[in-house]
Amino acid sequence: MKLVINDHRCKGCNMCTMVCPYDIFQEGTRPGARGYIIPVLDHPERCTNCRLQKFYGRQLCGMCQTICPDQAISWVDEKPFEPHKVVIEY
Repeated sequence: MKLVINDHRCKGCNMCTMVCPYDIFQEGTRPGARGYIIPVLDHPERCTNCRLQKFYGRQLCGMCQTICPDQAISWVDEKPFEPHKVVIEY
């Protein structure tokens, strides 16, 4: 699973950056399709929902998707063999 922010729906409220317990969002610097500054995914590999949703068969966190007033955040299936960034944090 991969986290996606829909540029056409996001209005740049940055609520997702405030509620994410894994700090995967960062305030954006470029305007989206409607001219709003949308957040960017800073560390998407930290998202437990992205990594483990298929394994457990259910949604694990989803705070960002729940708090988004425009429903601009969703998860999509990744292509098989799509390269992944792996980060080991101590």
